[in-house]
Amino acid sequence: MKTPMQELLEWVRATLPMDLDTPQMIEQKIESMLEKEKEQTIDFAKTCLNKAKDLDVLTAFLNVDKYYNETFNTK
Repeated sequence: MKTPMQELLEWVRATLPMDLDTPQMIEQKIESMLEKEKEQTIDFAKTCLNKAKDLDVLTAFLNVDKYYNETFNTK
């Protein structure tokens, strides 16, 4: 399984002409964001596991969804 940023990087490399400056800048930006994405994913998983320790499975799942929406400002 690939993260969304990894998929985006593959798409950029396959779709855009990489001999131009703008696609190369996009590629570099995505590459720089991959480590941040990894750190956030790990932190998110650790926090969810800690929050779920004392909850039943359904409540833990619902809390993960709520925590995700709060953490990543989704609608």
